[in-house]
Amino acid sequence: MSQFNSLEHAASSYLRSAMHQPVKWHEWSAEAFALATSEDKPILLDIGAVWCHWCHVMDRESYEDASLAQVINEHFVAVKVDRDERPDVDSRYQAAVQAMSGQGGWPLTAILTPDGKPFFGGTYFPRDDRYGRPGFERVLRTLADVWKTKRGDALETAGSVLAAIEHGESFSGRSSSLSLELADKLVASAMNQFDRRNGGFGTQPKFPHPAALDMLIDVAARTGNEDAKEAATVTLKKMAAGGIYDHLGGGFHRYSVDERWVVPHFEKMLYDNAELLKNYVHAFQTFVDPEFARVAHDMMRWMDEWLTDRERGGFYASQDADVSLDDDGDYFTWTREEAAAVLTENELAVAGLYFDIGEMGDMHHNPKKNVLHVKYTVGDVAQKLSHSVEDVQRELKSARKKLYAARLQRPTPFVDKTVYTGWNALGVSAYLEAAQVLQLEAPRAFALKTLDRILEEGWSEHAGLAHVIAYADQKESRQRVAAVLDDYAFVTHACVDAWQATGEMRYFNAALEVGGAMVKRFYDVTGGGFFDAEIPEGEVLGALAARRKPLQDTPTPAGNPAAAAALLRLEALSGGADFAEKAEDTLEHFGGVVEHFGLYAGTYGLALERLLLPAVQVIVIGNDEQAQQLTAMAIARYAVNKSVITLRREQVTRANLPAVLAETLPELPQLQSEASFAVVCRGNTCQPPTGDGEELLRELSAV
Repeated sequence: MSQFNSLEHAASSYLRSAMHQPVKWHEWSAEAFALATSEDKPILLDIGAVWCHWCHVMDRESYEDASLAQVINEHFVAVKVDRDERPDVDSRYQAAVQAMSGQGGWPLTAILTPDGKPFFGGTYFPRDDRYGRPGFERVLRTLADVWKTKRGDALETAGSVLAAIEHGESFSGRSSSLSLELADKLVASAMNQFDRRNGGFGTQPKFPHPAALDMLIDVAARTGNEDAKEAATVTLKKMAAGGIYDHLGGGFHRYSVDERWVVPHFEKMLYDNAELLKNYVHAFQTFVDPEFARVAHDMMRWMDEWLTDRERGGFYASQDADVSLDDDGDYFTWTREEAAAVLTENELAVAGLYFDIGEMGDMHHNPKKNVLHVKYTVGDVAQKLSHSVEDVQRELKSARKKLYAARLQRPTPFVDKTVYTGWNALGVSAYLEAAQVLQLEAPRAFALKTLDRILEEGWSEHAGLAHVIAYADQKESRQRVAAVLDDYAFVTHACVDAWQATGEMRYFNAALEVGGAMVKRFYDVTGGGFFDAEIPEGEVLGALAARRKPLQDTPTPAGNPAAAAALLRLEALSGGADFAEKAEDTLEHFGGVVEHFGLYAGTYGLALERLLLPAVQVIVIGNDEQAQQLTAMAIARYAVNKSVITLRREQVTRANLPAVLAETLPELPQLQSEASFAVVCRGNTCQPPTGDGEELLRELSAV
């Protein structure tokens, strides 16, 4: 008899981490629901993630406890879900638990009827009564009794909660009067929450809100709005100086528990770092502050080293916060004594001041542990220590190198090497933008290798996109997980970005195919907008029957506005009016309610600007130094409705261009000369070609 439960056959890292538990876990499957029905037992649903600290705490305290496992196995059918692998399941039961308890998050704990309707839910429960929370065993015994003795009440609750799941994101807020004023309201809403002292928005806990930051950068660049500029630049600098940034390894942790960005939740996610990389790139191209470029380079250093499959292409999903349940970010934090053991006296003096490494630190579980964050500038440190700035910079560089080398000797938090389609597409787009703005070849090459892998292994015209390209440790899944709306939208964007980066029509054709499939599979032809998931073939399990239309960034870009923006990009190049109509209809679908979402509607604000502002395309033709200079001029200042495309002369043929450009570019007489030149097109109108950088800037300012 196997010493494992049925999760030994799972492919997900999170599910496999629970295969040794005495709970008789099942994956989300028709078999699990059938078993619950045949045994007339409610379902205990646990949703979590491999990077989630409190999920591991609950695993150890409750699910690895033999006596509690006996209670679960006797009274429930236990189903465990990886929220990264099944975002469609997670989003519905998150909505249910929020409707019942007023809060969501992971671990998500819900009790369902045998057909999957929730009648009780919460997040983390301690094994026994404490923290003012009821103990998990007491909760489970009570609910088992409810199912036996008060089933009518449970079924009544389940019915009303299922209705709440659908209502949660099926807004009836259509507006046919979309205007830039609505985008301004979203900007104003973000500004109202801006923390001028610490950067960011609101108080603790603090999340980065990448889409809202891009919206602020765009508005600042386009209109000269100084308040928007301040909110974006102060936030990006404070985050990069804070403990939410890993000053040794690079990359951002998921969020900060305090308003000063000092103490983070230490897990690092691909999607956060991809979207924040875009922020720093856009801030650099707009405000030309070298600090933003430095952070972007450093983020890619971490992603390249820890989060990428260098051989085959692909970005890994996440890095865990902890090595064991007894620590809380111990891998990333330092006592004064630990720092002193690897640094010289001078290095410790400099790094101790700069990174605020004191005898008393920042962590509750171990007050001696310090989260490295920049407390003083290099100039301040030089003044306090009576050193030269050059000496401080040299000691700091040496200290960083030694601290990182020492940290690499510690047990390393788990990296989930699962390759998720949508998150990878975000990484592809971010690397391509960074490569163009920072003039780097390596990120461009890796992004294209990754996109080629996504299209080769994850896409087929018949089956559509897969949500997972590859699992960690080469595990094979027993069932293909279908992609959700986000996956299609992000891949469509990545394909357009790849066409812009290379001029290769295969990427534009892939964008048309994936974007077309997105419309076919998810667009609501009767009500407008996009559903987040397809109705699966065969039996629909549990809350998957609920239809949802995501509007809110969570924190990945929301599916509906991301899809609308993708269609607008396709329309600008293909001339396909149907794309623009569906995009506009989608944005109208939410136009009456979106302003209430403020910070969480950044992706909508960017899509709205893309709809209302004419598309501006700068096409640079040539591949010499002059072409590089023209491209650099064209890139200056981020604008959501601007794209910069560099083509070689031989690529400028009708057969090798999207329809809109094919009507104009091949006819240009300048193609006969050797000199590189640029063409600025706005909507359906193109300016005369120019080889002069200053003239190009004037033309861009005019449009």
